[in-house]
Amino acid sequence: MINKFEIYITLLCLVLIGGCRAEPVKTMQLDPDTPSPQRFVVQGNRVFDRNAPQAPCFFNGIGYSPFLPGESPVLGQQPGNDGRYEHHLALVKKMQANYLHVFPRLMPESFFQALDDTDLVYGQDIWVWAYEEDFLAPVFQEKTLKDIKEVIDHTYRVGRPDRLVLFSIGDELQAKCIASTDRLHPEVRNFEGKYLHLQNRTPTEIALARLVDAAMEYEINTYGQRHLYCHTSWTHVGPLAERDDLEVSQASVLVPDMGDLICLNVYTYANGVKTSKPGSVTKTTYQGYIEELAEKFQQPLFITQVGLSTSPIAPREDIPGFGGNSVQAVKKVLTGVWNDLQTARGKEKFCGMNFFEFQDEWWKSAKPPQGALKQDAQDPEQWFGLYRVDVDGSLHPKGDLPEVVKQLFKNSPEPVTARDR
Repeated sequence: MINKFEIYITLLCLVLIGGCRAEPVKTMQLDPDTPSPQRFVVQGNRVFDRNAPQAPCFFNGIGYSPFLPGESPVLGQQPGNDGRYEHHLALVKKMQANYLHVFPRLMPESFFQALDDTDLVYGQDIWVWAYEEDFLAPVFQEKTLKDIKEVIDHTYRVGRPDRLVLFSIGDELQAKCIASTDRLHPEVRNFEGKYLHLQNRTPTEIALARLVDAAMEYEINTYGQRHLYCHTSWTHVGPLAERDDLEVSQASVLVPDMGDLICLNVYTYANGVKTSKPGSVTKTTYQGYIEELAEKFQQPLFITQVGLSTSPIAPREDIPGFGGNSVQAVKKVLTGVWNDLQTARGKEKFCGMNFFEFQDEWWKSAKPPQGALKQDAQDPEQWFGLYRVDVDGSLHPKGDLPEVVKQLFKNSPEPVTARDR
């Protein structure tokens, strides 16, 4: 006969076992039959260039969005097809960069002609509408995939596929839209695509995986090859979940592993970063964040954006560092994050760091055409450039920032192997 004490112990054990039951593990697998890219490939947690396979790649990157005053992608425009690119790329090369992270969807022929005269390679960002209430909605998926196919076609018809490192499908999805998508589709947890296989995921992650898988399938079927693929996320929504300042619930944390590598915008003042533990060497929260990334993920890691805005006004007191920074402050941050990466535990998993960005973006914030002739003093998004832009389109360095970047890139964590040979 079981006494009351034995019943109590049994019930306690059941409670403890139930309370300790682990959440289902998120998984993402790339099908083993997926064709490998012809040039830049992932081997383990490194990216290699088949043209120079002796050492892994490290991309000394610069974000590039070369709109000049009067041009605006908000109106569906692309940067002008003119002689600006030869001058711009000469300045990029002078900074010892070897990689451009290109944001305009359909760069003109004159850009690629200027690229031919350098040994630069590039990654193509494919912006996805980040404010959609339902990322799984069939109309959204169909429209977005059409846009993605247009960029892939442009790469082969006008671009330089032999110089392309990656396609990034989407950039910084908004937290409220992640939450609404997940709320609308609680049953969507798994995905068995042509190349990507995901289990125990969020509906938003499945929405992204569908787009990446369809893009890969389109490129392979249409052009007989593929490039590396990723989604570029930001620290406000994951992938490190153990943060009390995330803008999504724990159930909606976004892990951007749907593809070949993890691309992440990591800013020093950003949610998720500023609440991290100190790093092992520099003791900054930035190093603490990237060390935790390296510890938790096995894919190559690419810091696709980091920088600081020099807007004359800092509009938000609740986000120290977001705007209102001096050139000296920018210099300190760029030098600091570079040192954080160079000395971090697990630094070998990182394939690059991309400074955001080459020049100020006057056109941001959905300004009307006439507004593109004047920067907004209290809009930090328009002031991240290493170079400022005059109304005539001429570029001027912000203090010695280009020289600072040059000195950092001369001391890359890994040998520069991304050049075309």
